[in-house]
Amino acid sequence: MAMVDGDVTTVGVIGLGAMGAPMTANLLRRSGGPVRITGRVKDKHQALIESGAHWHDTARSLATGCDVVLLMLPDLPEVEQVLAGPDGLLAAVPDDLLLIISSTSSPTGVRELAERLLEQTDGAVKVVDAPVSGGVDGAVAGTLSIMVGGADADVARALPVLAACGTPVHLGPLGAGEVAKACNQMIVSATILALGEAAVLADRSGLDLAKLFDLLAGGYAGSRLLTTRGDRIVTADYSPSGVAKYMVKDLSFATAVAEATDTHPILLPALSAAFDELVERGLGDYDISVARRFVAER
Repeated sequence: MAMVDGDVTTVGVIGLGAMGAPMTANLLRRSGGPVRITGRVKDKHQALIESGAHWHDTARSLATGCDVVLLMLPDLPEVEQVLAGPDGLLAAVPDDLLLIISSTSSPTGVRELAERLLEQTDGAVKVVDAPVSGGVDGAVAGTLSIMVGGADADVARALPVLAACGTPVHLGPLGAGEVAKACNQMIVSATILALGEAAVLADRSGLDLAKLFDLLAGGYAGSRLLTTRGDRIVTADYSPSGVAKYMVKDLSFATAVAEATDTHPILLPALSAAFDELVERGLGDYDISVARRFVAER
């Protein structure tokens, strides 16, 4: 995990779920300023509080005096909920606040939100998009790949915070991070479906699947997904880490980017249809490794 020396930024985190909680734990370990948190149930986050996080009952209270707020939320509608209302972030009337949006969202939606916030706050609230890849394991280890989009000055403020959680890379203007995450999800969805199909084919052909996956990992079929999800696929452990249903919205963003760039993809429509069907079959709340079961039950 990268450490940040001399950073005295006051950081707030909203979205303390499977990804946000371990990211906050890593922020607490950095050499830096205070970390503030808020959520629905205080008792659920006692471990973070005991590690030094400052609890706030509302987003408004958290944002008062904060320099940077990391939003690890599912999508922009949840971001809007945190911003709005008498207890929302904007009610704190910040004078210089950077929002890091780490949800997997629409690049266009992120840009529109940023423009509205700049106008609404007279330039006091700025936005960087920074979706992540690496799953819960990466969040715990502080090894996430973090795809960053935004203006140079804003990204310069965000990087020391994000470096505590993994490897942030500035890829371009606002929205670039979301485009990168759409590309990431195209590759992830294609790979996990291929692994699921291969698992079913091999199993029904009488092969030892564990031995096969160990063998494939050393060749061109090797991948990060095979390394982190291979055992789950073999043992049919579909307990959620990367929830399958979120791939539907992620691929919809990739489709929108394809349309906006006049790109005519071959795999993307099939991937979108496959995950739509997976969710319709009631498998959306499982880990993406449930692709094996999805293929087997078709």
